[in-house]
Amino acid sequence: MSVAKAIATQEASWLHGLSGLFVKPARLQIAALCFRSGDSEPEVLLVSTRESGRMILPKGWPEKDRPACETAIIEACEEAGVTGKVDPRPIGSFRSFKGLSDGLRIRTKVLVFKIRFEKQLKDFPEKGQRDLVWLPLSEAIDAVDEPSLRRFLRKHRSSIT
Repeated sequence: MSVAKAIATQEASWLHGLSGLFVKPARLQIAALCFRSGDSEPEVLLVSTRESGRMILPKGWPEKDRPACETAIIEACEEAGVTGKVDPRPIGSFRSFKGLSDGLRIRTKVLVFKIRFEKQLKDFPEKGQRDLVWLPLSEAIDAVDEPSLRRFLRKHRSSIT
């Protein structure tokens, strides 16, 4: 091996190792999979994002000193006014990106908790900031914008009851 090629290989290896320092791990978000009985299949609540209008599940950053399942019910209530019975065990997770107001996107892992719908409040913190829609599960799968969320809903279809 020539000296020039050996130096180039060593520099490439060093740069590759250095790039690992700048890759941040996925950050955790908590999502609420709110569902209720429908005519032929369960209905799922989707909300729009405030920035881009994409249809997603209500979600947010974990609440300090609270179990993750409580964060899910808080997000459902804040974003859609939905209250209900939350399953304390997550149904699963999927990978996503959180878009920030400055245009930056952060990789996230989204932990999902099922919430059986009980009622919808007339007034809630983010009323008027998001569109809310209840859709039959098969239509909700088609309506979400994130492929990873679409796959998640398909995979967990039988456990959304």
